[in-house]
Amino acid sequence: MISTWLRITRRTTTPRIQRDSQTGAVDQCLLQASSFKSQGNKCYTEHRMRQAVSLYHKALLQLRSLDASLYSPLPGVGPTAVKLNSQQAEELKTLQADCYNNLAACLLQSQPPRYQRVYECSLQVLSLQPENVKALYRAGVSSYHLKDYTNAHHYLSQAASRAPKDGNIKRYVQLTDTALSTFREEEKQRYQGMFG
Repeated sequence: MISTWLRITRRTTTPRIQRDSQTGAVDQCLLQASSFKSQGNKCYTEHRMRQAVSLYHKALLQLRSLDASLYSPLPGVGPTAVKLNSQQAEELKTLQADCYNNLAACLLQSQPPRYQRVYECSLQVLSLQPENVKALYRAGVSSYHLKDYTNAHHYLSQAASRAPKDGNIKRYVQLTDTALSTFREEEKQRYQGMFG
């Protein structure tokens, strides 16, 4: 009788203890990532881009352990996803978007700018926050410099519709439109030369 009571007690109390310790571990992980992000922001304002990039990466590595999309979909294979409450899930999403956005800003200012990586970071932000004007702008700028004028036009047009008074966005929209029309004209002449 006592052994049955102990088994029942263990079953009912252990998950609660695990859940409480898991919540504390999640909060600690979010706090640590937020600290890395804040330190990165300080380095960014002091124009220490390398250190800022490193700190944003550390923050993203902290957050990686909480991201359910990174875990194995097969039960019993690999680590299992951590359960987050709605507040923690929202904080995770916001921190990830902020870190990727800040990382893109640093990489855009590096010498030489790493446009492919800026583009990738911007897409990460847009997957989390599709309306983010800074990410739309950076995706457009990086696409422009990668000579993907169609994508650049797409992202910059969206950014311009959300921030119509932003001079940098306007300037890149004009640059992209000019490059796109030149590209299309050259393409048209190339095809005319082929067929006659």
